[in-house]
Amino acid sequence: MKLFYSPGACSFAPHLTAHELGLPVELDRVDMATKQLASGGDYRAIQPLGYVPALQLDSGLVLTEVVAILQYLADQRPEAGLMPVFGSEERYVALQWLNFIATEVHKGFSPLFSRQIQPEAREQAHKTLLTRLARLNEHLTGKDFVLGNRLTVVDVYLFTVLRWSTFVQVDLSAFAELDRYVAALRTRPSVVAAMAAEGIKR
Repeated sequence: MKLFYSPGACSFAPHLTAHELGLPVELDRVDMATKQLASGGDYRAIQPLGYVPALQLDSGLVLTEVVAILQYLADQRPEAGLMPVFGSEERYVALQWLNFIATEVHKGFSPLFSRQIQPEAREQAHKTLLTRLARLNEHLTGKDFVLGNRLTVVDVYLFTVLRWSTFVQVDLSAFAELDRYVAALRTRPSVVAAMAAEGIKR
């Protein structure tokens, strides 16, 4: 498999998942400004919209979208428990949280990275994101992970997007449970290894 990524972007979630599972994944870095690949060529020939991640399977099929890729990777090693089993109520709870992260948190951060956004729009986006973070903060009270007592791809994705708070002036220290959660995950060997592989310092 080959993962097309940009350091620290949402592609970090499938990269980290591969580390957690011990899955061999070749990395190919995408220059997000030029859409050129480190291996050579235009990334848009693989992903026409030009955003990461994309996962090219050994069959040649290219998967896009974080939620789909995370489920695919987790299902390659179901015994690891990174995604609850098919048909279980817990799996649908996991899907609920994955979609919440994708649509309410990931996309909530997106406008804060824009240099073109007007101050009023940025303030509103920031305020909306804080309500989503407050929901997560409440949910994580007394829990090590989103689904309870074990790490899943939900945590991998959430950790990935919460790291962005540093870059867009979102103060997680106002959310004690989220702050604790991120600090704990940052020390996992898989996180340390994936960050080092992407050259991420913080």
